[in-house]
Amino acid sequence: MLTLTDDPRVILIKLADRLNNMRTMDSMKREKQLKISSETVYIFAPLAHRMGLYGIKTEFEDLAMKYLEPDIYKDIARRLAESRRERTRYINEFIKPIREKLEKNHFNFEIYGRPKNIHSIWNKMKKKQVSFEEVYDLFAIRIILDSPQEKEKEECWKVYSLITDEYTPSIERLRDWVSNPKANGYEALHTTVMGPRGKWVEVQIRTKRMNEIAEKGLAAHWKYKEGTASENRFDKWFQQIRESLNNEDLDSVNFLQDFKTSFLTEEIYVYTPKGILKCYRQVAAHLILLLLFTLPLGPKRLAPKSIINWCLSVTNLAAGTRLKSLPVTSKHLRKTG
Repeated sequence: MLTLTDDPRVILIKLADRLNNMRTMDSMKREKQLKISSETVYIFAPLAHRMGLYGIKTEFEDLAMKYLEPDIYKDIARRLAESRRERTRYINEFIKPIREKLEKNHFNFEIYGRPKNIHSIWNKMKKKQVSFEEVYDLFAIRIILDSPQEKEKEECWKVYSLITDEYTPSIERLRDWVSNPKANGYEALHTTVMGPRGKWVEVQIRTKRMNEIAEKGLAAHWKYKEGTASENRFDKWFQQIRESLNNEDLDSVNFLQDFKTSFLTEEIYVYTPKGILKCYRQVAAHLILLLLFTLPLGPKRLAPKSIINWCLSVTNLAAGTRLKSLPVTSKHLRKTG
């Protein structure tokens, strides 16, 4: 992996090599299968995800689960196969009015349904403690627009408006990665709407450029970056990885910890009191810094210990949560600080 500092294409070769290994493990000993699968889930799947290679990432996860949780994997795969015909009928029913609206508004587009991967379904079952039958989003609807780059944002939101005119949206499930792309370059609008017969359905809206970056990751990122001097969050993240790999003082244990933190930490978007949107890793320390730099100075302010305790209590936030801070007096500040 140290060669990543000289040529990022090497990491793509490593991912391809690991994917080939995962596809050909059936004849290996059980101990070897478990070892390679664990490595894949811990390092290679997050790496593929952060590179924007979602197809490879999901295949890594599914293949690893095939060996780490074979009985659960087979059970979910069987249930997906048994419900495929019914799922296809529902997708066609859901898509029909949306297709008519898009055609009426003269959009050039593709629209189709895609099933969620087995590992993702299993994670939802564990997280929400529900059975397979209770997982409502076994599939997602994807709309890909053929839009010029300068009109991408405008047309994505127009399509969102058409969809929500037809189906009632869940405001809490709206994800705007068009205005604020992920660090790995991913851009899309995600929403969840109430479809026919009272079923929730996830809808993803992208343009062809966004879809190519989502599918091809690193290669597509630099294809579209050619000719521009701007540095986005993907470039900054990649530079951090290079610096970590070049750090001779970093031992293997610390490197793995940094690697895990960098790849597995989710991002949160926070509006400051002045309305400025900021992106942070989902840890309390960033909220502490945010408060320290945005709270007004004066006789009434939050005590440092109060800030820390408050931040530790709101690390796991739902989308749309508003955070309210209560001012304290200078007398309280002296007692606590």
